[in-house]
Amino acid sequence: MSPGYALFIVLGFLAVVLLLEGGFMLWSYTTSPEVKRIRRRLRLMAVGRHRKSDATLLKERLLSVTPGLQRLLVRLPKIQQLDRMLLQTGSSSTVAQLLSVCLLAGFGGIVLAMMLKWPWQWALLIGLALAVLPLLRLSWLRKRRVNKIGAQLPDALDMISRALRAGHAFPAALAMVGDQAQEPIASEFKATFDEINFGLSTQTALLNLASRVPIPDLRYFVLAVVIQLETGGNLAELLGMLAELIRERFKLFGRIRVLAAEGKLSAYILTALPFCVAGLIQIVNPGYLSILFTDPVGPRLVITALVMMVVGCLAMWRIIDFRV
Repeated sequence: MSPGYALFIVLGFLAVVLLLEGGFMLWSYTTSPEVKRIRRRLRLMAVGRHRKSDATLLKERLLSVTPGLQRLLVRLPKIQQLDRMLLQTGSSSTVAQLLSVCLLAGFGGIVLAMMLKWPWQWALLIGLALAVLPLLRLSWLRKRRVNKIGAQLPDALDMISRALRAGHAFPAALAMVGDQAQEPIASEFKATFDEINFGLSTQTALLNLASRVPIPDLRYFVLAVVIQLETGGNLAELLGMLAELIRERFKLFGRIRVLAAEGKLSAYILTALPFCVAGLIQIVNPGYLSILFTDPVGPRLVITALVMMVVGCLAMWRIIDFRV
């Protein structure tokens, strides 16, 4: 073997090793689970901060990875509320990605309607409906996650109360909830503990937690802790009583839901019955309902009936909507 060939093999081996090492370092510094966890905490704190002067060392929340698009989105009104709603779902996506999905869905609906040779009014309506679907799904995911946090809150308060009785400090009790509780409430308390460690006051960190998770029970917890920090008192006993009160409220709300189930079922049946009957009539006798669309009075009757149905649905919804 010639010396040049041996040197080539050694250099090739070193190049492969350095390439693998570089790839591993790139992965560990950009997409590793630890980096994602830190970025998520910083994003949660950046969106949920209560006073800007207290968070000068925190990373600013980016609406897009593209600088030009970031500057454009910042100027849009109410964009921060959409960003906060996106984070409240527990998603790692940005506002730019969400808006891109909405635009693609709307454009796809318009193209599909044009390919089917539907009228342009229907094409615009379908495109608008498909563009709104990602936002509706986002709202549903946010509501589901917030409700899950509300259901986990009594156990978290009991854990904090037991930690305080054992002699731990309040930030250490928050850290225990972040480490031992289940998701999604664990990540929220982890973010609050990190805010306190990064230099924010306990009151500001708790107010940030209340702004990130908009449920009344959590606000009661924050208010109780803030008052205790100013006036003093037995915080462990207070949190234990609050956890028991939240559990009793959930029990009462469950009984009310059972009693209101019949009313909800009646509302669903009354709402769907006219459409089901109209569909069956159209299948059995297609020409029977044609007078509603050919006679000049027909569309007015249909619009009046739909308006009255909407009013009736709102009335039934208000009747069965109980607040505990």
